[in-house]
Amino acid sequence: MKKIELKDVKPYEAPKHFKMTALRLHGKEESGAQRFWMGLSHFLPEGGAEYDESPTEKIYFVLKGEVTVKTKTEEVVLGPWDSIYIGANEGREIINNTNKPASMLVVINYPD
Repeated sequence: MKKIELKDVKPYEAPKHFKMTALRLHGKEESGAQRFWMGLSHFLPEGGAEYDESPTEKIYFVLKGEVTVKTKTEEVVLGPWDSIYIGANEGREIINNTNKPASMLVVINYPD
């Protein structure tokens, strides 16, 4: 067991993201988690992530605010306590279309 306190977590640069701050809460280096990592993303208004595909599965869980997630075939709006699963190699884009900040937990498996 390893407790992580938010005050000790450092931000990191997430590729292809803009107007957002990313914090890695758990992972190999942070807590020893070997199969997945978990982050906390704070998106400013008009902040988001460019369309990208990766070989990892993702779960997004919105804590506050609202984000829009777009794939090639769908567009969904997530509000507080809403979540979405994105499969491996399924591309996605994220945007905060509101005038309020949004916070989202992100869980991603490590690639094999």
